[in-house]
Amino acid sequence: MAGPLLPQKINLGLIEGNWDDLLRLAGSIKFGHAATSLIVGKLSASSWQNTLAAALKEYGALRRTVYAARYLADETYRRKITRQLNKGESLHSPRRSLLYAHEGAIRHRQLAAQTEHAWCLTLLTNSVVTRTTEYYGLAIAQMRAEGRALDDELLTHISPAHSENVNFFGTINVEIDTELAKLDPAGYRPLRSRRPAPP
Repeated sequence: MAGPLLPQKINLGLIEGNWDDLLRLAGSIKFGHAATSLIVGKLSASSWQNTLAAALKEYGALRRTVYAARYLADETYRRKITRQLNKGESLHSPRRSLLYAHEGAIRHRQLAAQTEHAWCLTLLTNSVVTRTTEYYGLAIAQMRAEGRALDDELLTHISPAHSENVNFFGTINVEIDTELAKLDPAGYRPLRSRRPAPP
């Protein structure tokens, strides 16, 4: 049934013949011996008739084909991918909230300033996500210690992009000594306990 969707055949012989070079290329990228941008630039500068570049192209097509086949055949896998995509998309909300100045637009004229602005936004977003993830972990550990049953499968649906607890606007006055005194020995703020509903 998939025949019409696969008009071309993958050259497995080309991949096998260049397998050692492909592994060396992957190792160079993984262990930081060569930057990905440098390798892509060199492969792009050479003709696609270059043997290694052609083998890499064939291997990429093979991986995409395997992924597409699995995606189409496995409903559970599709749901997992969709869930991950939704989590990724959910990061746009805190980013927009953090980048509220100039209506969320980066108006620097110089590339260096634009890059610095983007990196600062990434740093802030990662800080919010990291803090939320840490406290999610503490809350889950405490609830389980209290005897609450929390299914790991259910927890996979939680997104760390939650930011309702972050004050994005205004001025915050903090009594540093008072706040530091509230921290536990590990350096965390105490968790808020939900009071039981009155009978």
